Amino acid sequence: MDSKRLNLMISAGEASSDMHAAHVVDALRSQGVDFDCFGMGANKLKAAGMELTLDCRDLAVIGIVDVLINYPRFLSRLATLRKTMQARSPDLLIIVDYPDFNLKLAETAKALGIPVLFYISPQIWAWRKKRIHRIGTLVSHMAVLFPFEVDVYKAAGIPVTYVGHPLVDDAKSEFNRTEARQHLGLSSAQQLVALLPGSRHGELKRNLPVMLETAQVLKNSCTDMSFVLPVAPTLDRAAVDELVQDAPSNLTIINGQSYHAMRAADVVLSASGTATLETAMLGTPMAVMYVVNALNYAIMKRLIEIDDIGLVNIVAGKRICQEFVQEAAQPIAMAQELERCLNDSEYRKAMLAELEMVRNKMGHGGASNRVADLIQTMLIA
Repeated sequence: MDSKRLNLMISAGEASSDMHAAHVVDALRSQGVDFDCFGMGANKLKAAGMELTLDCRDLAVIGIVDVLINYPRFLSRLATLRKTMQARSPDLLIIVDYPDFNLKLAETAKALGIPVLFYISPQIWAWRKKRIHRIGTLVSHMAVLFPFEVDVYKAAGIPVTYVGHPLVDDAKSEFNRTEARQHLGLSSAQQLVALLPGSRHGELKRNLPVMLETAQVLKNSCTDMSFVLPVAPTLDRAAVDELVQDAPSNLTIINGQSYHAMRAADVVLSASGTATLETAMLGTPMAVMYVVNALNYAIMKRLIEIDDIGLVNIVAGKRICQEFVQEAAQPIAMAQELERCLNDSEYRKAMLAELEMVRNKMGHGGASNRVADLIQTMLIA
C-alpha cells in the first residue's frame, strides 16, 4: 500500500447508508490506514470523523414523484458535491446505496479519472434491470451484500466482490427481551408491539398514521398491550410529535435505539425496507406494510418484477412475513395479523424458524472490514 495519506470522498444518502459507511471508515482506521474523508452523510459518518460537506437528512425521499418535487434541491446538492470533488480531487469516490443520485455523482468522478467503489447494490435484480449498463460505464468495482448478486454483475462484465451484509454485525442488542424493556423503561408485563414507520419523512407521513390506527385497533381488542415507536435519527422529532397527537396513550416514543426496541418487542409492524432485515436479525416476528404516493405506486407496480417487496421475504425466497402494501394496508387486517403473530403459538414458532434461516443466509459478518480491504486493494499503486 502506498504510504501517502489517502483522500477519500464518500456519498451516503440516507440513515442506513450513513451507518454502513461509518463502519467502513471505522474499519479503515482500525486497519491503520492513513486517510482523510469528506462528503455527504449524517450523524454516524460525522461521529466517525468524516468532514460533512453536506448533511443527507433533507434528501431522504421516496419514489419518482417525490424526487421530481424535490428535484431542484437534489440538483443543488449534487452541484455542491461535484464542485467539492473537482476542488479536492479524491483518490477514490465511495458511493453507498442511493443509486440515482450517486450515479450522477459518479459521472463527474468518471470524467475526472477518479475510481468509484459502489457499496450496496441497487436492487437491479428486482426492478429497472437495465440500470446495470449505466453502472458498468461509471463504476470501477461493486461491493455487494448477497452471493447471488455476484453472478449478476459478472455476467455484465463489472468487477464485483461479495462482502456480506453489514447488518450481521450491526443489528444487535446486548439485552435479552426483559433487559431491553427495562433499559427502555417499558412494561415487562404487557405484550409489546414495535412500530417502525421508516427513516424518511415521506415514509413517516404515510406509514405512521396507518400504524397508529392499527395500534388503536389492537388496544381496543386487548387492553393489556403497549406500543413503542423508535424515532430514526434522520427524522424530525417535532414532525413525529405532531403525528402522534391522537395515538394510543400506551405508546412510548424513544429517540433511536431501534435495535433495543426490536429486541424488546413481542412483534413488530415494520415499513418495508432495511428494518425488516434488522428485525429478522433480532429474531422478532413481524408484519410488513408500506404506503407510498399513489402515482409512485402506479409507476413502481409496473416496474417491479418480483412478487414480494419486503427484504426479509426477498432474502427468504418466499413470503414468510405477511405484506400489506398500499390499499391492502388496512388497520383491521394488520391488527389481525399481529394478533396471530402474538397468540398463535404454532404460527409464531414457524415464523421464528424462518427468520433464523434468513439470518443464516445473511452470512457470518465482517462486511465493513472486507470493504476496507477492498478500498486498499483498489488504491495499491
